[in-house]
Amino acid sequence: MLKSPAVLVNNASLYYQDKVLFDQLNFYLAAGQTTCLLGMSGIGKSRLLQLIAGLNTFSASVSTCDQKGLAGRLAYMPQTHALLPWLTILDNVVLGYRLRRDNKPYTQARELLHQLGLGDVINKYPEQLSGGMQQRATLARVLLEKRPIVLMDEPFSALDTITRYHLQELTANALKDHTVLLVTHDPLEALRLGHHVAIMSGEPAKINHINCDLADLPPRSLNNPELLQWQAKLLNMLQELK
Repeated sequence: MLKSPAVLVNNASLYYQDKVLFDQLNFYLAAGQTTCLLGMSGIGKSRLLQLIAGLNTFSASVSTCDQKGLAGRLAYMPQTHALLPWLTILDNVVLGYRLRRDNKPYTQARELLHQLGLGDVINKYPEQLSGGMQQRATLARVLLEKRPIVLMDEPFSALDTITRYHLQELTANALKDHTVLLVTHDPLEALRLGHHVAIMSGEPAKINHINCDLADLPPRSLNNPELLQWQAKLLNMLQELK
């Protein structure tokens, strides 16, 4: 794996449908650590991920975010599953390798799908799977890429509570020492997985890092009383933003 770098968003501006989502936005992702980003729906979190990934192809947008140096080092998981309906789940997971004409790591892909509870559906097609299973397949594709920078937009939102807990732990361990930006609406998920937690708010939006000062490292146990105390604090902060 390539060394995971820090990522700096410096004075970024983004306009969408005559609305200024953010202007002169500064944001820092620590090298080799996970930053979890919270915020109200529509504030611009997903657009920020697209901006960093260089995918802001929608019209009426202007960006001063520099993607130089990120090419070939970044994996992106959108909110929607983005699976190709004419490919099997296994072929969807190795899609990046196929597009690059690299050797397809089918063995590793099968092992990963088994870990994600999809071992019995590797030869099925996306339409044959539930929304949660499709999300797991998309997660498998991102993890298989083994990129030093990973952007994830609500990667566990379609999963039931028990599956979500399990896959949070698997993902955190798989992405240890990667530079990760994870967007979530769940304060407990952010606290469990993030070395750093930040909240995006305002018009235009700004990002403020929250000093949670949790002693243990991700993935943190849900039995940690500090985690539950901070969950209540973050919920109050988000409630005040409404």
